[in-house]
Amino acid sequence: MRKGWVSKFALLSGELVRQVEVQEGARFHPGGLTLDGNSLWVPVAEYHRGGPTTVQRRNRETLALESSFEVKDHIGCVGAGPDYLIGGNWDSRVLYKWSKLGVQESARPNPRVTSYQDVKLLDGMLVGSGHVSATVGAVEWVRVSDLGLVRRVEMGTTDRGVSFMNEGMTIRGGKLFLLPEDDPGRLFVFVPGTGGPGGASTRDPPQP
Repeated sequence: MRKGWVSKFALLSGELVRQVEVQEGARFHPGGLTLDGNSLWVPVAEYHRGGPTTVQRRNRETLALESSFEVKDHIGCVGAGPDYLIGGNWDSRVLYKWSKLGVQESARPNPRVTSYQDVKLLDGMLVGSGHVSATVGAVEWVRVSDLGLVRRVEMGTTDRGVSFMNEGMTIRGGKLFLLPEDDPGRLFVFVPGTGGPGGASTRDPPQP
């Protein structure tokens, strides 16, 4: 059986703090996850277009499962608002909105070509990161109400030729954190006013 994991690392040292298995049978692929107070939302899907997916709510400290709901589509990323969730399916061609109890409120087509690999909800806006082409990625700030574009920042590739928008993304304290690479992974930290990719610092977390 293939396995999926959620891992917790210390931000400054990169030390592995905790790790749990999250798979449920054929559903072994964790997508873009998000913090929500004391909880962590994680979509765990079968690894093919069309799903299905279990959206799990886990404790942010222990990573223990608190609750979950089912979605009949492959959900690749999820962001948490005050009383709702927004998630994108494969390449985020459809953006879903659910209550935190898992009741679907809407399903809207993504009006842009950017294939969001991760999304967050910040200051009332949806922030999505993903591919525009094979070599160009973008972070986009989008109104939740009508999915209208507010801001867009394009980025290229790492020195390994991997798109910066390939995998995980979050924004904390005004800094953009990206985790685009696999085996081994590096955490890229972008600081406002440093001129884009040239101003990034990188960290190499140890492999579990």
